[in-house]
Amino acid sequence: MTVTQLTHHDLDGYGASTIVGAFLDVSRIVHIPRYADVGPVVDAELKRLSRAQAPECLIMTDLGLEAVAVTFITRFTSMNLRRDEAARHRLIVLDHHASSLDQLREQGLTLAPVPERPGLTRVELPDPNVVVLIDEDRCATRLAYEHRELYASRDVEGETTEELETLVAAVDALDLWKKERLTFRGGLALDEIFWDNVATLIPVGHPWHDRFISALLRAVSALLREGASPARVEAEIAATRRRLVDALLADEPQDDPTLTTRMRMARALARSDALFQRLSDGTLLSFGLDSGMFQRVSDLVMEGGRATRVVNVQRTGSLSFRSNNETALDGARKFRGGGHKDAAGGKLNAGSAFSLADAVSQVEPVLNPPQPDPASSPFAALKAWKG
Repeated sequence: MTVTQLTHHDLDGYGASTIVGAFLDVSRIVHIPRYADVGPVVDAELKRLSRAQAPECLIMTDLGLEAVAVTFITRFTSMNLRRDEAARHRLIVLDHHASSLDQLREQGLTLAPVPERPGLTRVELPDPNVVVLIDEDRCATRLAYEHRELYASRDVEGETTEELETLVAAVDALDLWKKERLTFRGGLALDEIFWDNVATLIPVGHPWHDRFISALLRAVSALLREGASPARVEAEIAATRRRLVDALLADEPQDDPTLTTRMRMARALARSDALFQRLSDGTLLSFGLDSGMFQRVSDLVMEGGRATRVVNVQRTGSLSFRSNNETALDGARKFRGGGHKDAAGGKLNAGSAFSLADAVSQVEPVLNPPQPDPASSPFAALKAWKG
């Protein structure tokens, strides 16, 4: 069964996707930074799942159920009940925000507290394939671990179990801000390392992104499990990152281990088809690359002859253009920007983007607006009428 996970773009959101990924093969993970971006994402998922013939599983973690998300749940349930029973999808929602309960009540959904689990509330829905759990006393990472029977296709044991339990305890203490717990300091260290690395090497949406970040979180959790102090974790993180990058690049024939980690990753990303979308004018567009990494990657792309102009779109909506034919500034000007002929920047009209596909849909029509068909002009019609 194809599995998609929608989760928050923070430590708890990545902790939840790391836990789910340990027990189940997830085909696609979408990290959503702002609750305002949830609406377009779930609308796209509903349309996609409505057309999908085979049953799929959608897991939502740590997203804070605003009105659009609650509406999605009810629409998903209605859509699913109209499908043949054997083709029905599964929806699992695990959240811990008190505001989610308010939104669910406002839209008239029935909430049922679970007596044996204080703090846990289940939403009563007519489709057993839809499970919505809200627990104010547990972070999403812990919810994903404690309710893994809802989705797990395999077991884990031994050191892996201990590693995951350490991750759960650290994230739970940090996310709920339980400073009195012994695991809180480890959570702080984990959070610092997460934010230092989540966007610097491999951009969100690239096939290596979640593999790398989850491996990093698990590696740090293993150190914490051994009793490592935050200072020791910080001291060892460079070597840890290098080991993880060695594993990622093991099959890359052009990798050069004598370079720095960022240099090696930039060379690999510059050759990656998954990183870019080619626009109609030949410009290569990437999404979410760290600005320093984009400088390296774009230079390698143009040096290798893959494109003469490259543009990177950030989640915040900023655009960076690079070129080797003095067209970067031309592109930036179409987005209220400026700069140098071969290095310029601008801003998306919508103000933000949440994925590579979303960035392409906003950049393409502005950078390469459709040209009117001369045959459809009023003058052409008059000329044809006159013969």
